[in-house]
Amino acid sequence: MPLSNLIDDATRLLRDGIARHAPAAFASSFGAEDMVLLDLIARLELDVDVFTLDTGRLHEETRDLIARSGERYGRPIRILAPQAAALEEFTGRFGVNAFYRDIALRRQCCAIRKTEPLARALAGKALWITGLRREQSVTRAAVTPLEHDAANGLMKLSPLAEWTHEDVWDYLRQFDVPVNALHARGFPSIGCAPCTRAVQPGEDPRAGRWWWEHPATRECGLHIAADGRLVRGPAHPTIPIQQRSP
Repeated sequence: MPLSNLIDDATRLLRDGIARHAPAAFASSFGAEDMVLLDLIARLELDVDVFTLDTGRLHEETRDLIARSGERYGRPIRILAPQAAALEEFTGRFGVNAFYRDIALRRQCCAIRKTEPLARALAGKALWITGLRREQSVTRAAVTPLEHDAANGLMKLSPLAEWTHEDVWDYLRQFDVPVNALHARGFPSIGCAPCTRAVQPGEDPRAGRWWWEHPATRECGLHIAADGRLVRGPAHPTIPIQQRSP
């Protein structure tokens, strides 16, 4: 499908989703997909609360992009941090890099640094906009553009669900969107510095996230239920996405 059609679809999904499920929030990790969405939200002048989660372990390149994006788009970007007491208790008890030892500890670290701040940011919101794409990994292969997020009690909109890696980067180049410097060093997906590495040729885009774990467990908890599966609900019937041409 031509990029112009994909942009039209994403624009329709954003406008309709926000109109039907206000207030809306966009959680940006400042990865490639999220920069596409931030650019769209800004250019369309959409009423969206834009925020990011500063886990305390971000790459400096990510912090630099947050600052550059604020200057480029001239709109406020809320920055949420973990609760200090919970983080101090965890690191004091298990160590600052406990996530390498055990999946349960890694998920607990993610819960403190990401899931709890996300819940605070989404409180009172009806729509959560994300950059999830089906192509990204096995844990995201069934993502639909609009579905109910039971864990957070709101609708979750993924306007780029059917976009490919090439589609994302075609958009970024066409509109001269600022991107994380780590992408040029082999980081297609970027999270916390200790838990992200560059990927090797032929690996899926999220292979560098928690690379010591099995691919089926490589989610931080933002999109995962207690049973370890992607949080899902029935797709919303009123905003279908146009099927990609064969």
